[in-house]
Amino acid sequence: MSSAETESDNVNDHYTPHDLDTKILRALTAAGKDPDRLTIDDLVPIDEFHVRGRKATVDLARELGLDKNMRVLDVGCGLGGAARYLAHRFGCHVTGVDLNHDYCRVAADLTRRSGLESLVSFQQGNAANLPLPDASFDIVWTQHTAMNVPDKALFYQEVWRVLKPGGRLALYDVLAGAGGEIYFPVPWAREPSISFLQTAQQLLDRLTETGFAIEVWRDVTETGRSWFRHMRDKTRQEGPPPFGLQLLLGDDFRAMAHNQMLNLEEERIALIEAVIRRPAEIKEDDSNAGLSRFI
Repeated sequence: MSSAETESDNVNDHYTPHDLDTKILRALTAAGKDPDRLTIDDLVPIDEFHVRGRKATVDLARELGLDKNMRVLDVGCGLGGAARYLAHRFGCHVTGVDLNHDYCRVAADLTRRSGLESLVSFQQGNAANLPLPDASFDIVWTQHTAMNVPDKALFYQEVWRVLKPGGRLALYDVLAGAGGEIYFPVPWAREPSISFLQTAQQLLDRLTETGFAIEVWRDVTETGRSWFRHMRDKTRQEGPPPFGLQLLLGDDFRAMAHNQMLNLEEERIALIEAVIRRPAEIKEDDSNAGLSRFI
């Protein structure tokens, strides 16, 4: 087995909770929800698996001008929360790809229970080897995925390949900060062997080397810190929610959330929100694609 295959297996193991679908349906029932008639809001506590949850998804989607004629690929879709939101809000067709087969299976079931199966589908696949045809999507969407992908250059080349000319990559990533090595465990890794953080400059370099042009580049690290502080204070007052990410991450969740906040507070990690375009035509002077909007 190659090192890349071993890394993929280790990442997959990290995101493989036991009997996840049963846990989610039981928790939904306990929360007073009808598992057979779900809304996308019913699932927000578990299916927006990134800092700031649904708010981060709404903010990133606002930049894209989505409509019902667009096809969107969500790479690292998890349980499909963002995919369902985009389809419900804008009417676009969304394909979710995730390394973890169980996540794809549960995502498809939750989508059916939400009545969105005609717009959203899921399939298992590797972000560095997407099982999809060339130039087939208007938007590639990814949130908190790249930190589990060791070969970043191959990842962005795959994004370029599946995007239509003129299509855009919308990303929201955890990056390496200036504060030093991160504390483990964190939500994407219990130990360092499956954590592959890059700096903001490395991300910029890889995107522009691939040929992308940056349209929006926004450091939202402080916004993430504020969100974590709010969630910490709310948990202290009300206790942990019974229906939350602990269903996915198990007993390690509290330590992961604590370390995630420490990493943000001590600038060991950063958060970047960006929109990047694959140019419709490549010109000789496009080799160093610049920032059309740098925020």
